Amino acid sequence: MDSVLVFGAAGFVGPYLIKEFLNHDYEVFGCDMRHNSISQICSDYYVCDMMDLDLVKSMINKVQPSCIVNLAAISSVGMSWKIPQKTMEVNVCGALNILEAVRICELDTKILFIGSSEEYEPSKEAISEKNRLSANNPYGISKMTLEKFTDVYKQRYGMKIYHVRAFNHTGVGQSDNFVIPSWCKQVAKIHMSGQAGIMRVGNLDIYRDFSNVRDVVRAYRMILESDDFDTIYNVGNGEKVALRDILSYIISLTDQSVKVETDPKLFRPVENDVIYCDNSLIKEKLGWEPEFNIFDTVKDIFDYYTRR
Repeated sequence: MDSVLVFGAAGFVGPYLIKEFLNHDYEVFGCDMRHNSISQICSDYYVCDMMDLDLVKSMINKVQPSCIVNLAAISSVGMSWKIPQKTMEVNVCGALNILEAVRICELDTKILFIGSSEEYEPSKEAISEKNRLSANNPYGISKMTLEKFTDVYKQRYGMKIYHVRAFNHTGVGQSDNFVIPSWCKQVAKIHMSGQAGIMRVGNLDIYRDFSNVRDVVRAYRMILESDDFDTIYNVGNGEKVALRDILSYIISLTDQSVKVETDPKLFRPVENDVIYCDNSLIKEKLGWEPEFNIFDTVKDIFDYYTRR
C-alpha cells in the first residue's frame, strides 16, 4: 500500500486531501502544529513544527512515506502583506526543511509542493503554464522562490519533486479571512437575525477563477500518481467570475435587506484585476475535469454558516 504524509493536515485543504487519499486506498499520515479531528482517521498524526529540521527529519525517517504533500503555508495574499518576513520563512524555509529531510534520509519519496496563480505576471487573458512568472505580492514571491529551489533539488539530487500552480479554491471550512467565506458568514448572520443588516466588502471590480476544494485535491492526487514530475500544472476551474456577481448571489440567498458598504481597509496594496486559469494542459495530459459549480459551492458555504 502506498503511503502519504500530509504537512498542514489541520488546515482548510488538509482534511479534504486526506479523505481523497483514503478513498483511493492510501495509508495516510498527518502532521501539523496542532491536533485536529482529522487525526482520528489517519494511521498516525504528528504535532510538529516544520521550522525544526531535526523534528521534520525524525518524523519523515520514521514514516518513510511513498509521497509527501506540503500544504503548510501562509496562504493569504492579504496576510502576506502584513507579515512578509514570516511568509518567506514558512513558505520557503519550512518547505526547504522537508526537502533537506528527504535528501538526508536518502528516501525515494515523491514530494508535491503547492504553488499559486499569484506567481504569474498579471494578464487579462486566461493564464497558461507558459505565461511569464512575475509575482507582485509577498505570497506570490514566496511561491516563485520555492519553485526555483525545487528546480535546484531536482537537478542536483535527482529528487522526485512535483509542483503545481493552484488558482483560488474554496469550500466549507475555509477561514473567513478569505472573501467568499467572509461574505457568506456576514450575510448568514444577517439572515439568521431576521433583521436588515450591513456587510463590509473590499474591491468588487475584479474577476477570479474559483474552484471547489474537492476538485483541487483530486487534481493533486492525480498529479502525484503520474510519473511526470517535470511538468508543472495549473489547477483551476478555467472560468472567470466577477466578485460582484458572487456577492449578488450570496445576498440573494436571504430575504433580509442587506446594505453593502465598501471598507478601504479590505483593499490590498496591489490587486490584479483578472486572474483565471487555462487548465487545458492538466485536462489533456491527466484527464482531470472540474466537477463542481462555484455557485453551488457558495451555497454550501452559506448553508454551513446558517446551520452554525
